[in-house]
Amino acid sequence: MEKKLRTKDKILQASIELFNQVGERQVTTNHIAAHLGISPGNLYYHFRNKEDIVRHIFKEYAKLLETRIKPPSDKAEALDALACYLDAVFELMWRFHFFYANLPDILSRDPALQQDYQHVQQGVLVRVTAVLKALKQSDIIDIDDDDITDLAHSIKLLVTFWISYLKTQAPQQAIDKASVYQGVLKVLLLFKPYATAEAKPRIARLQQHYEALAS
Repeated sequence: MEKKLRTKDKILQASIELFNQVGERQVTTNHIAAHLGISPGNLYYHFRNKEDIVRHIFKEYAKLLETRIKPPSDKAEALDALACYLDAVFELMWRFHFFYANLPDILSRDPALQQDYQHVQQGVLVRVTAVLKALKQSDIIDIDDDDITDLAHSIKLLVTFWISYLKTQAPQQAIDKASVYQGVLKVLLLFKPYATAEAKPRIARLQQHYEALAS
C-alpha cells in the first residue's frame, strides 16, 4: 500500500511539472507515464484519466490555500502576517502556474471542478477579507469598512489572472519566478494607498524586498 501511495504522489508531482512546462492542454496521460518511466496501465491504476489528475492537484492547491492564508493572531504580528500572505501568494502562483495560466479553459472542461473551484474561492474571499480587517484593526491600513470587500475582490482578481495576463503579453515567454514576484509586488501595491503613516516605512521595505526578487 505504501508503494502505491508513493507512485500516486509521483504521478501528481510529474503532472504539475509537465503542465507548468508546456501547458496542461499539451500533456496527455501517456506523456506523464513516459516522463515517469511507468506504463500507462500503472498510471490508470491510480487515476481514471487526466481530469482525475487535475482534480487531485486542485485538492492539493485548495489545501494550501486554506492553511497558508490566515489573518494575524494579534496586533504585533499584523505586518508579518501580510508578508506571509504575500509569500503564500507567490508559492501558489509559482507552484500551480499552469492552472492560473489557463483557468477558464480548464474549468470549462470539468463542471465538477468548476463547482469545487467556486466553493473554494468563496472561502478565499472570506479569508482575505479577514486579513484586511485584521490589518485595519492593527492600524496597518486605514480603509472604510464598506470598501474592504471590494479591495478583497481586487486582490483575488489580480492574483487569479496575473499569470494569464503575462501569457497574453508574451505568449511564447516562459513563466519564471521573477515574473511571478512581479505579480506579488502588484498585490502589495494594492495595500500601499491604504497604509497608515506608522506602517508606510515597513511597507516600503517590503516593497523593496519584492522589487529585488522581481528584477
